Amino acid sequence: MEKIYDVIVVGGGIAGYSAALTLKNLKRDALWLGTDLFGEKLRAAEYVRNYPAVCGSGALFSARLEEQMNKEGVVLTRGRADAVYAGDPFTVTAGEKTYLGRSVILATGVSQTGAVKGEDAFLGRGVSYCAVCDGALYRGKVIAAVIASPKYAEEAEYLAGFAATVHAFCLYPDAAFSAGNIVVHPEKPLAVEGGMRVERLVLKEGTLDVAGVFFLRDAAPPAALVGGLQTEGAQVVTARDGSTNLPGLFAAGDVTGRPYQYAKAAGEGLAAAYSAHAYLAEKKA
Repeated sequence: MEKIYDVIVVGGGIAGYSAALTLKNLKRDALWLGTDLFGEKLRAAEYVRNYPAVCGSGALFSARLEEQMNKEGVVLTRGRADAVYAGDPFTVTAGEKTYLGRSVILATGVSQTGAVKGEDAFLGRGVSYCAVCDGALYRGKVIAAVIASPKYAEEAEYLAGFAATVHAFCLYPDAAFSAGNIVVHPEKPLAVEGGMRVERLVLKEGTLDVAGVFFLRDAAPPAALVGGLQTEGAQVVTARDGSTNLPGLFAAGDVTGRPYQYAKAAGEGLAAAYSAHAYLAEKKA
């Protein structure tokens, strides 16, 4: 039988780490899933001013977190969650892998990198955030991919194995691909348009007809990640204890809204972990 974790923590940032660390101390069998340990933004920070006892750069802060993580035996499982399905248990997919958990803490942060007008409106109608999940739906068609960083170039190559043409809008310099049917554009689309489904992208000079658009970046909007989750704009609606409208699903950190601060993220990660712990204890009783 496939293993069922007590809690699956989704997100490799400060909120996710705080939740994973707390669950470890609570002796819960938890899976911590994320793409990037503590996040590129933290490591690149020149100086961290808003976290108690930290005096120094983001790189120093990150190194101390990693030292603690290793000492406490907290492990990050590398992977980007593509979807979270509510149920008993919850199902979390990450590429070709599937994980089961009795509870989930969503700590995916926020990412506006590559956000395009009309993107939200066409979610599920030609807009996707998962190449592995939806790439085969566009076999022989012309599609686009808005790619936030080189680490997602492999997903564009994957899409090229199905599509007739992939128009790659790369938000980083010197983008290159091995697939001959990938056309690189050194710009960002202005908007996604269409009728019932995506039909075109609006560019600075004219339009481009496409059957679908893939947004390949660190964090998908929570409403796209979790069906039925109550959100307000890009943020998850939570109670003070981190609970959401879906029983057993909690949220913490930037994904719950401003202020986008490390101290807030750490506190909410801890609170969500205790809430998940209490939820599991009550469910078992």
